[in-house]
Amino acid sequence: MYRRNEDIVTRKIAGELFLVPIRGKIADMQRIFTLNPVAEYIWQEIDKQNLHEIREGILARFDVEEERAGADIGEFIAELLEAQFIRE
Repeated sequence: MYRRNEDIVTRKIAGELFLVPIRGKIADMQRIFTLNPVAEYIWQEIDKQNLHEIREGILARFDVEEERAGADIGEFIAELLEAQFIRE
């Protein structure tokens, strides 16, 4: 399981969800994430479900192959960890 960093706020602008760091070292405007619908789903569920449950949710909601869904989750989680937007 992962937890969202409390120093990240979300803002929905023109139908797109943005992750914005607000404090500390991560409060760098170059580290703002714009999320596509799959990434938005992952972000919304990251501290509620494990990765297997998130993958199953993606497969049920989006037109994506199982292998691609797993790869996308792994890549996005790695980016969030590197940016310190989430922690294990």
